[in-house]
Amino acid sequence: MKKTLVLGASDNPARYSFRATHMLKNHGHEVVPVGIRKGEVAGLPIHTDRPQEKDIDTVTLYVGPQNQPAWYDYILDLKPKRILFNPGTENPELERLAQQRGIQTEEACTLVLLSIGQY
Repeated sequence: MKKTLVLGASDNPARYSFRATHMLKNHGHEVVPVGIRKGEVAGLPIHTDRPQEKDIDTVTLYVGPQNQPAWYDYILDLKPKRILFNPGTENPELERLAQQRGIQTEEACTLVLLSIGQY
């Protein structure tokens, strides 16, 4: 299973990050939800700090490119194996920075990847 950090996590059921967190957990992945507002999603607390997690396989982004620069160092310092840019989060600058550090990047939808068994 792939330990996944959901950046932009929300306790709002209308948000894709909410659905992704539930779906990841239901597929047996360890999930670390990180967002800007405290709350709970899929029975997990949403971290509003920047937890220093180890062994992150995937960071899945639900933060728009205009808000990502404040997160660059945090994301890259986690040393994930890959970063998933969900629709609307595509960011060539962050992709380039990640690839320079040997981090795989993918423009794809977490929900779709999970639903077709390609996560």
